[in-house]
Amino acid sequence: MASRQNSDEFYSRFLEKLKISHKWPGMYMFKFIMPSNSKHIDELYSIFKDFETNISRKYSSNKKYLSISINTKLHFPEEVIDLYKKTSHYEGLIRL
Repeated sequence: MASRQNSDEFYSRFLEKLKISHKWPGMYMFKFIMPSNSKHIDELYSIFKDFETNISRKYSSNKKYLSISINTKLHFPEEVIDLYKKTSHYEGLIRL
């Protein structure tokens, strides 16, 4: 229960920062790091299928990890929160 509360508090603070620091509608860049052999890579891309995106990928020097940057135009800061929440269950995913 405390974990859920901490998560809700985090997203509430994050939403307020997004409202202040970005102009909406506007571009937002999501950054993720995951193991390069993750079975969730395609699932991650599918979350953004309804958005116009520019996706860049870069492997670590030893090819163990994959860095993914997804730049997309969003209309509301709440969309950022919703998209991040949709990625919260992917094992090994680091959300920056």
